[in-house]
Amino acid sequence: MSLMTMIVKMSEGLGKTCAIFFLTLLFSLPLGMLVALLRMSRLKAVSAVTRFFITVLRGTPLMLQLLAVTYGPYYLFGAGVARNKLIPVVIAFAVNYAAYFAEIYRGGIESISVGQYEAAAVLGYSRAQTFLRIILPQVVKRIMPSVTNEVVTLVKDTSIAFTVSYQEMFTIGKQIANSETSFVPFLVAGVFYYLFNAIVDAVMGRIEKRLDYYR
Repeated sequence: MSLMTMIVKMSEGLGKTCAIFFLTLLFSLPLGMLVALLRMSRLKAVSAVTRFFITVLRGTPLMLQLLAVTYGPYYLFGAGVARNKLIPVVIAFAVNYAAYFAEIYRGGIESISVGQYEAAAVLGYSRAQTFLRIILPQVVKRIMPSVTNEVVTLVKDTSIAFTVSYQEMFTIGKQIANSETSFVPFLVAGVFYYLFNAIVDAVMGRIEKRLDYYR
């Protein structure tokens, strides 16, 4: 198989890799904020349960969680395995990354001084207005480096979807490598991931510069 043919075939899986990436961010970023707020709840029971949830997700391999979401319903309840593997893949990725984003959000929120909350209260802001208009913009600025690091990691983690036979880019590359007995497909995949990460890093860098107002 020629190099060009190999690249064309692997690029077909790039769309599915992008689908995992963007859908995971779409669901995990807001879910992470919700989990962070529950983690910071004044109700000890809610905070404890949320903390346990985060500990389990951060303390077990994403690959294990992916297998559990994909095949768990079959082994536990006899339900059929999802025909569209993208659904369990996105669920597993989104929930896993939400746990990491939750801790990043929590760190950013807790880094804001109490004085800013008090000043907002004196000015007549409600708790929701204080959070959305004063606290959140500063939090976003402070956590951007950590969020960028997680987003870059997500690009590489999309390759884990091969464990449930989802035909993303790395899975196709692995199949070509096995059929051709060649390491070249892995090198091509490496270039794809590198370029993908370079684009992501550039975009996140531009976003961070736009937030310099909150320095």
